[in-house]
Amino acid sequence: MVSMRKSRLSVYKQDRLIEHFVSGSTARTATSLVGVNKSTAAYFYHRLREIIVLEIEQESHEVFDGEIEVDESYFGGRRKGKRGRGAAGKTPVFGLLKRGGRVYTKIIPDASSATLLPIIERKVIPDSIVYSDCWRGYNVLDVSDFKHFRINHSKLFADKKNHINGIENFWNQAKRHMRKFNGVPKEHFGLFLKECEWRFNNSDPSTQLLQLRQWVRSYLR
Repeated sequence: MVSMRKSRLSVYKQDRLIEHFVSGSTARTATSLVGVNKSTAAYFYHRLREIIVLEIEQESHEVFDGEIEVDESYFGGRRKGKRGRGAAGKTPVFGLLKRGGRVYTKIIPDASSATLLPIIERKVIPDSIVYSDCWRGYNVLDVSDFKHFRINHSKLFADKKNHINGIENFWNQAKRHMRKFNGVPKEHFGLFLKECEWRFNNSDPSTQLLQLRQWVRSYLR
């Protein structure tokens, strides 16, 4: 287990902050409700995200099979940017979602085939069905070990089972969550992204609360 400096907060205040974190409250809101100063709440939230990333990394060997949706999205930036190279200062992120199951996200340098295919090959079992949109970065899937289906968003958003609604729903949830913070520091974006992944994969708040309490006992107490 990775060693982390123990928290000086009382167990009671730690538990209260965990509850507010799970509920989606910002550290600023939790500050007045728990009775700690702003920097203390923000730092505790930061450590919760670090713990979530440490725990998620232990599951990084997990592979997906069956029906998988893949898509890239762009976070941050003050103006709408084009897709791919030169995305107006935005951070490109790639995601895979197993239908009826979990999501996996990774910050990427670009959305080229050379970047996307190795991630798919590492995370998806051969012969699985992979759904994507018509972005050219997925062309390589047509001659890969996967069964590849595309949805043309310029014509329709779903064609029976041929859609990527699941992963697009995750992107919407993640961006909605991050908007609450009025700008996520770029150096901490990866922590917020993995927090969103964890929330999606453990959608029941009581499960989130139980996990975080157990992890905090291991790392911070």
